[in-house]
Amino acid sequence: MKGDPLDRKGLMQESYRIEGITAGECRSIFLDWALSLPDGADMAASITSTLEQYQGEHPDHPMTQVLTEGLQKAEKPRRRGGWRSRSRD
Repeated sequence: MKGDPLDRKGLMQESYRIEGITAGECRSIFLDWALSLPDGADMAASITSTLEQYQGEHPDHPMTQVLTEGLQKAEKPRRRGGWRSRSRD
């Protein structure tokens, strides 16, 4: 529902209503949704809450898959490339 603190724009609600939506379109909507979360929001908790709201009625929906993938990535942070600072003797 619009006005939901985790979905102020109603992006998730609308994505689940779109007939024939693709995974690519869902990823784009997911990114917009994630960027619209309140400052300081816990991404993993926000995704979990959204999944709990929609997954039961829409287990095979592409957005459910995108949210599940997002949750896995949000829960497993890892260091990405770049140089580590090392002192040289």
